[in-house]
Amino acid sequence: MAKKVLIVDDSALVRKQLTEIISTLGYEIYIAKNGREAVEKATSEQFDVITMDINMPIMDGIEAVKRIMEEKPTAILMVSSLTTENAGITMDALELGAIDYISKPGTMNIGKNENRDEILQKVKSLSRIPKRRLKKPSARPVQRERRPRPSRLEPAMDSREIEKVVLIGSSTGGPGLIEQICSSLPASYRYPVCIVQHMPEQFTAAFANRLDRASILPVHESAQNMELLPGNIYVARGGVHMNFSKKASGKIVIREDKDKGKNFFQPSVSEMMFSSLKVFEGKQIVGVILTGIGDDGADGMVEIKNAGAFTMGESEKSATVYGMPKEAYDRGGVSQQLEFINILREIATLK
Repeated sequence: MAKKVLIVDDSALVRKQLTEIISTLGYEIYIAKNGREAVEKATSEQFDVITMDINMPIMDGIEAVKRIMEEKPTAILMVSSLTTENAGITMDALELGAIDYISKPGTMNIGKNENRDEILQKVKSLSRIPKRRLKKPSARPVQRERRPRPSRLEPAMDSREIEKVVLIGSSTGGPGLIEQICSSLPASYRYPVCIVQHMPEQFTAAFANRLDRASILPVHESAQNMELLPGNIYVARGGVHMNFSKKASGKIVIREDKDKGKNFFQPSVSEMMFSSLKVFEGKQIVGVILTGIGDDGADGMVEIKNAGAFTMGESEKSATVYGMPKEAYDRGGVSQQLEFINILREIATLK
């Protein structure tokens, strides 16, 4: 039986483009022109994937996601223009239960294979997610106010005093997990945490700001020459690789690499992990790979584990998309395979 996809967009051009792309998978395509129509169709039929526009008349995509996930949880892929404004709205949609997002096809993207391939890859992956993995909207309110930060009693530390570094990679299904990690770390946490979450350049600043509001520890979008400090969290900026370098003084800083190389993703989890070995000993590194499509991070996990790092991969039992962690495990890059709740505990209580 062919899988069913509901395309929701008020633009006839975008509906046509998405239909032409997704229909090559042999899936049945259905159309809704606004959020209200989407809710009616999604709650009366069972779809494998819904692509959801954000800005629509009658009912917008955010309200539609909320209602669909409350009534009939379905794998939803947000279709977002790459703007700073839409970045925050897309994060809200993910918090309400949407799984991932793609950039809206348009005149800039027509004929670009990368955009087309990304749409096909994500629709195909979302169509395979078991219904039990789909979450209803979070009952907790979105954290809008910055969490109060206790004034530190100990003297400020610099990167020469780093004992360990935590490197985390994730993709599809990852933003909510990253937020749980950041909000769980205590004020006394002594290690820098570096995160590669696959996101376009326009989204990572909004994501870092969101995490900063939810966390007691300071959260930064990475920047060239930014020093790694204990008890700080760094989100790799979209569009560049997050590498590390040691200055003559011994201080460790972030170096941004604009050369994409052979990587599909930029930033790349593996690039971050490879680079970490230039400034840290393997035994100082804790590597974590979470839910995501593809195999980014797998080779990096193997490299740091072989150098003496402790590595954790999310298990199939909890991963929304068991792609990246599966590849890391199959290649021998995982010291322990754990459900996310146990990974969270290991990171938060790291000695």
